[in-house]
Amino acid sequence: MADITRRLGWRHLRGAPTAHIRHHRGGKLLHDGPGLSFWFRALTASLSEVPVDDRELAMTFHARTSDFQDVAVQATVTYRISDPALAAARLDFSVDPDTGVWRGAPLEQLGTLLTETAQQHALDVLARTPLSAALVDGVAAVRERVAAGLGAEPRLPATGIEVVAVRVVALRPEPEVERALRTPAREQIQQEADRATYERRAVAVERERAIAENELASQIELARREEQLVEQRGTNARREAEEHAAADAVRAEAEAKRSVRLARAEAEGAREVGEARARAQAAWLQVHADVDVAILHALTGTRLAENLPNIDSVTISPDVLTGLLARLGQAPE
Repeated sequence: MADITRRLGWRHLRGAPTAHIRHHRGGKLLHDGPGLSFWFRALTASLSEVPVDDRELAMTFHARTSDFQDVAVQATVTYRISDPALAAARLDFSVDPDTGVWRGAPLEQLGTLLTETAQQHALDVLARTPLSAALVDGVAAVRERVAAGLGAEPRLPATGIEVVAVRVVALRPEPEVERALRTPAREQIQQEADRATYERRAVAVERERAIAENELASQIELARREEQLVEQRGTNARREAEEHAAADAVRAEAEAKRSVRLARAEAEGAREVGEARARAQAAWLQVHADVDVAILHALTGTRLAENLPNIDSVTISPDVLTGLLARLGQAPE
């Protein structure tokens, strides 16, 4: 909306940079362009303000698919007025010289034209498309068809309108149909989630089983090694005992041989001593064989007297004592 101020009988208009102002007086064009600022008289001036910026028109309409299902289409059309003079000639963009407000509703007329044209092409493409295909590929198909239809519509360039872009925001079926369509999808998603959960659990169980098997294998290997260690220790102990026993046997055999040798030596020595004593005794007896018995008794007594210090006791049998006494009694006086 143009900014208009009053000064006595004059008016001053100041337009926005995005507004194209056209000023006529007496059928002549005095000012024409965007962002103008000028003085004019309200009684003789004819003013038009045409917006030249990009504008977006949101639209919502219903359509029916080939399988007789109602769908709601939400779209947005971006357009601009590329020829302000042509648009001002075809639509009423005149403004009140006192307030700067449009006398008509030109943008609503443009919106109606764009909406009807876009709706016509959207209905045409959806009428030949089933609901399932429309929900999958309908957005792109409707966008392309509406953009092509608006580009080929002759009334738009004749009005000075240029379509910049077309966007289809949503394509929705009726709430009951949408809920019915969501049920299989939700069930499939739930099945996929259950399958993923089962697979994760199966993987976890398999991992736990592998860990248990590894632990069991480790325990079996440890027990086997312990058994080998015990067996080796037993073998070592048995070998050590055998070696000790063999050593003891060798020592005992050596000791026995030594004892035998000592005993033999002692016996040999005793035998030789006995033989020497026997020979000495035999020689002594041979020397004294012809000696009188009384002399032998005297010698025996003499020997006995010599050895008395070394004799603790002497045992004389009665017959020996009787014989000695008898001999003593027969001795000459």
